[in-house]
Amino acid sequence: MRSQVNQAVRILLLAALGCLVVFDGIVPALSRTDSDFGNYLTAAKIAAHGGPAERLYDDAWFEEQMRLYGTWNGIPGKFSPFTPPTALLLVPLASLTPLDALRVVTGVSVLGLIGAIVLLRRVLGWTWSGTALLVLGCGFAVINALRLGQPYILVSLACIAGYHARSIGRPWLAGACLGLFVPIKYFPIVMLVYFGCRSEWRIVAAGAATIAGIAALSIAVLGWDIHAQYLQSVLTDHLVGKISMQDPFSASFQSWDSLLRRLFVLDPEANPHPWLVLPGLRLVALVAIKAGIALAALMALLRWWPAGEAAVAPSIGLIGLTTLLLAPATATYHCTLLWLPVGLLAACLLRERRGSALCAFLAAYALVGSFPHRWVNLFEGRGALTVLAYPRLWLLLLMFIVCLRSLRQAASGARLPAAAP
Repeated sequence: MRSQVNQAVRILLLAALGCLVVFDGIVPALSRTDSDFGNYLTAAKIAAHGGPAERLYDDAWFEEQMRLYGTWNGIPGKFSPFTPPTALLLVPLASLTPLDALRVVTGVSVLGLIGAIVLLRRVLGWTWSGTALLVLGCGFAVINALRLGQPYILVSLACIAGYHARSIGRPWLAGACLGLFVPIKYFPIVMLVYFGCRSEWRIVAAGAATIAGIAALSIAVLGWDIHAQYLQSVLTDHLVGKISMQDPFSASFQSWDSLLRRLFVLDPEANPHPWLVLPGLRLVALVAIKAGIALAALMALLRWWPAGEAAVAPSIGLIGLTTLLLAPATATYHCTLLWLPVGLLAACLLRERRGSALCAFLAAYALVGSFPHRWVNLFEGRGALTVLAYPRLWLLLLMFIVCLRSLRQAASGARLPAAAP
């Protein structure tokens, strides 16, 4: 009887989440383009038509091109902080109107969403409903990725595919999957670095070859100048949370960089009411916090290392979670990248019979994707109360702490979790 009730609850939750994804994510994307999707498409049109790619990071010129190509929708246009290969992402759709291109991207993303559920179920050994709840449970992340035409669902799918390929003994395919999106979105490189530390050189070689191939194609099509600009200025600004034409103080980024700017840096227009005017303290606190988190994660990885293969799942999970926690700027759709890390860590907590920790971990994950930020936006820029405007950051930190406290030893046993929620 209890199992039937649980199954009924899962079905109801899936139905509710599915309706939200369809009506708030898919339907709007099929009917209008009122997001920054035009930035991706404009860059693709410039690349496809052989335009002066070296001017992609010239914001005024780029917006002018958006007007000429009919991709401007009233939202300020810019290519920064995208990597140069991002301009090639939509080249196959360059001949389409913005709405038609967004419809195609939405269809591909929906297929990617389904593929992620299929592959993640194989990785975790969970039921269909449990896996689907994990994927759709990040709420606004899925909705906004679809609604805004963002590629993060496909990036997350590539990470899951790479991990799955490794688990079935296909290292070359694993490396190719993990390297596929690195030139566009950096996240998967942390997995390649980890497998490099484990001396799994075929995965690393395949990943490096894939990255190099895409980079070479990008240089051949766009030229070297735009890549030099990216390496010399755009990348460094992005790594410290300074993004062209965007407020570096904005709580929408939900990062330590943004929070500490709000607390300690005075700006007469953007941040007139910091808690303390101590810009030097901002830098010290930023380094201390990020170094502390990174060191705690490293110590856990070293403690798990002797467990060998059994340490891979929690390690990949912790590395993925830590990467998002330390990122200089995140948006809601970035949380789709948590599917594999959260799934692997939840499976480990389940296998280790850490019931309370598992509940706290998954509850925090669900809140990451569903917390109504409008409830706390009023605290932004109000001195010390600013800390209340960063719920996603604190929830990610809570998930990180729960994992460190609960998985003190790497789980031993089967390669894939046997328990299925």
